[in-house]
Amino acid sequence: MMVHQQAEPDDRALQAQVSGSSFYAAMRIMPKAEREAMFGIYRFCRMVDDIADDGTRDRPQRAAELADWRVDLQALYDARPAGRAAFLAKSVHDFGLRQADFLAVIDGMAMDVAEDIRAPDLAKLDLYCDRVACAVGRLSTRIFGMDEKPGLELAQELGRALQLTNILRDLDEDADIGRLYLPGELLRQAGITTTDPHEAIRDARVDGACRALAERALEHFAAADQLMRSRPRGRLLAPKVMEAVYRTILRDMLAQGWAAPRRRVRIGKRRLLWIVVRCSLLG
Repeated sequence: MMVHQQAEPDDRALQAQVSGSSFYAAMRIMPKAEREAMFGIYRFCRMVDDIADDGTRDRPQRAAELADWRVDLQALYDARPAGRAAFLAKSVHDFGLRQADFLAVIDGMAMDVAEDIRAPDLAKLDLYCDRVACAVGRLSTRIFGMDEKPGLELAQELGRALQLTNILRDLDEDADIGRLYLPGELLRQAGITTTDPHEAIRDARVDGACRALAERALEHFAAADQLMRSRPRGRLLAPKVMEAVYRTILRDMLAQGWAAPRRRVRIGKRRLLWIVVRCSLLG
């Protein structure tokens, strides 16, 4: 297999990227070992996502780079020199992170490389969410120290909720790279038949499709919240913060609507701090 050289991300650059995100707020409140393991997962996801989104190289080149990552992960789990995946070794050992979950993330990125996803059916969107978000959740819940069953349930519900929220927040950014993740069924219910990303999101009726998808996200948020309120074993403050932040973003979007022109919803630092404090106090 031809090896394509991917530039190693500078840790300071990665920290700068994550420092302005709600993900960073959740990471900061974790113990050091868990925080470093979560940063390793973020670094991995950033690296493979950058491959999928790199519009400067053709699809076969990007597919080959993702294949190289599979080789490096196999080497890591075989206790051989692991190339770019070597930085994951300590987290994999300390928290029992599963190779299948890392590979699932790559499978999700491969979906974006194979084609520009446009108005997928609900089944395809669900598979995509499972790979790019729930798989990350499965890795994360092991770092949180959760038992198997509740950990898998939380990853399934919260992962989907977060990814659907991201899709609803990133309509314009995704359209600019030729993608439209809103499901075809919901678009057609709203009266939109085009799969052209810019044309679809310029249609005022896209608001109806987005609200229908938002309802699905809220159902996943509710299920995740109910599970965390049942007090399963584990360090749950970080996922509680993520759930609270993203649910707030979703509610702000519901209040604003999705008709063009859209303003990207953001959580200011003061509001983010209040969410962290509230989650910490409520336990």
